[in-house]
Amino acid sequence: MLATVASHQPEGYFESYQAAFADLGVTDLVELYLHERAETADPDKLGLFDEAAGVFFSGGDQLRIASQIGDTPVEQRVRELHERGGVIAGTSAGASVMSETMLVKGTSSESHRIGDLHMAPGLGLVPNAIIDQHFAERGRFGRLFGAVAHNPRELGIGIDEDTAIVLAAQRFRVIGSGCVYVIDGAGVTRSNIAEAEADRALSMHDVRLHVLSSGDEFDLSIRRPADMPDRHRSHAREEATG
Repeated sequence: MLATVASHQPEGYFESYQAAFADLGVTDLVELYLHERAETADPDKLGLFDEAAGVFFSGGDQLRIASQIGDTPVEQRVRELHERGGVIAGTSAGASVMSETMLVKGTSSESHRIGDLHMAPGLGLVPNAIIDQHFAERGRFGRLFGAVAHNPRELGIGIDEDTAIVLAAQRFRVIGSGCVYVIDGAGVTRSNIAEAEADRALSMHDVRLHVLSSGDEFDLSIRRPADMPDRHRSHAREEATG
């Protein structure tokens, strides 16, 4: 199923994706679009999920996805499909909406200025994370650092174009030609996000950054690349036994 809900004008989206998916051998594709939130109770719309093996959310406006289907029968069907092993995927806005906290708007290609970000609840299919996309290409480092400064318990995950993460349980693998950047603010010792006046540049100390490329894996449960030891836990065990 192709969900084009993120688009304000979806005409032509389905045909383009239909051709792209056909090149990948996926030919049984149906479209889910909602003009109004009230349509989320339409039996015909909900019936599209009965035989669906997965849902792919297209690009556009991630706030439109969250506001149209959040806490509706359609969202419930998406979650049920996910729980029974179906694939839930997305690109651009369709990737951002997977987050628990969703980036809606923020300036790209410059350092983060306090007060510049707009965030909202996403679908929460990827808990404790904030996902941004077109990352290096649009210079979105500053705004993702800003998002993590607001929500240090959540990991910032920036995904380049022609790049994806494949997530199962609490671990994801990177595929594609670009990189994935993981910003971890759990160990931050100082930030001016709450005290500084609006439009001042963000200051944040002791933030951790991981840069991952194709084939690399990351364990969300320990907030570390999967092939590296959790040094903090190891150090704590040494202190406890020493």
